[in-house]
Amino acid sequence: MPQAIDSLIHAAWVAPVEPAGVLLAGHAVAVDGGRILALLPSEEARAAYAPRREWSLGEHLLIPGLVNAHGHAAMTLLRGLADDLPLMTWLQEHIWPAEGRHASDEFVHDGSLLACAEMLRAGITCFNDMYFFPEATARAALRAGMRASLGIIAIDFPSAYATDAASYLHKGLAVRDAYHGDELLTFCLAPHAPYTVGDEALGRIAVLAGELDIPVHTHLHETADEIAQGHASHGVRPLERLRRLGLVGPRLIAVHAVHLEGHEMDLLAREGASVVHCPASNLKLASGVAPVAALRARGVNVALGTDGAASNNRLDLLAEMRLAGLVAKGTGGDPSLLGADELLRMATLDGAKALGLDADIGSLLPGKRADIAAVELSSLETLPCYDPVSDLVYAAGREHVTHAWVGGEPRLEARRLTGLDEGELRTKAAWWRQRIRNPQ
Repeated sequence: MPQAIDSLIHAAWVAPVEPAGVLLAGHAVAVDGGRILALLPSEEARAAYAPRREWSLGEHLLIPGLVNAHGHAAMTLLRGLADDLPLMTWLQEHIWPAEGRHASDEFVHDGSLLACAEMLRAGITCFNDMYFFPEATARAALRAGMRASLGIIAIDFPSAYATDAASYLHKGLAVRDAYHGDELLTFCLAPHAPYTVGDEALGRIAVLAGELDIPVHTHLHETADEIAQGHASHGVRPLERLRRLGLVGPRLIAVHAVHLEGHEMDLLAREGASVVHCPASNLKLASGVAPVAALRARGVNVALGTDGAASNNRLDLLAEMRLAGLVAKGTGGDPSLLGADELLRMATLDGAKALGLDADIGSLLPGKRADIAAVELSSLETLPCYDPVSDLVYAAGREHVTHAWVGGEPRLEARRLTGLDEGELRTKAAWWRQRIRNPQ
């Protein structure tokens, strides 16, 4: 008698990510209670299970849902507002003034909802966020049915959200308490950057991270100027300052990490810290190229992120995979660096590991949450297909993503969002565009 289960997803190929390099042909993923029950050949699955829902995707590759390990979802409303500028000019003369005028609970909710739609359509099922009004991002993520790690932001200057680092932390911790136990939401401590947060607040964050056992998500060593200014102000480079304050360890998520010396890479490896590589944003802002191959050679966990749409300008982790691979090969002078399987792991399991979620997501193993994306590989631009994972990384784009499931629930089906109204999102985007372009 076949076992009744929630769903079966059949596909031409399944890339489970764990074990590394494995590709399963003609297999199905059995899902029940939001978790993966089994991976097995499709014919065996049909004999063993009686699913309430069944998908037959005979021209698709199934992968773990992509994990966007760094972003600012609400900043999707600032996409294209100020392009082709250096980081500090972009921030100080354009982005921060716009945020000062418009950042609010409504702005963050609407921008985050638009970002969730874009990410789901690109196969991203989990994102790590850093922004003001995290409660608004929480509501947006839950409405979209996405998994999110929300940053309890801390920054020294006032905003519409809070007045100083202590009040940011107080408000963020209250949001964490309010959503405690929600299956889709986890939290990080998120000091914006060493150049915007003082020693007292950073020390407090180090203590909180230990007490709460949650990650610390911060921008670090993004530009050469940031490092020079940090050294001038504190007598040491920013990473060393964080080390002295007790923040360098397995909970640290160092975003960008573009400008690192050899001993700093050794420190990150020795302490078990993670790095999030955001190649498109780093290139667009001319910040430089992170030494990803050297970091990974030392054993550092390196995940992938898009950064915000204001500096990218797209929330597309498939594009980040391809770009990360090409940049590593070109700058390293070695075409074997960052192969397709490794890049897929960086966009899935390594992102989950950085967030402390790798026991639950990031690979397709029995017992894990059923966060899954399906990518169609039968389009002319992906044919002939000799190696589906290579096709995924080097030939396919987000337009080839057809389905996404979060905890076994379909959030994108046949390229249509199941829980969000695309017309409503277009209306919201147009309203904000008018308001931001013509501030009163």
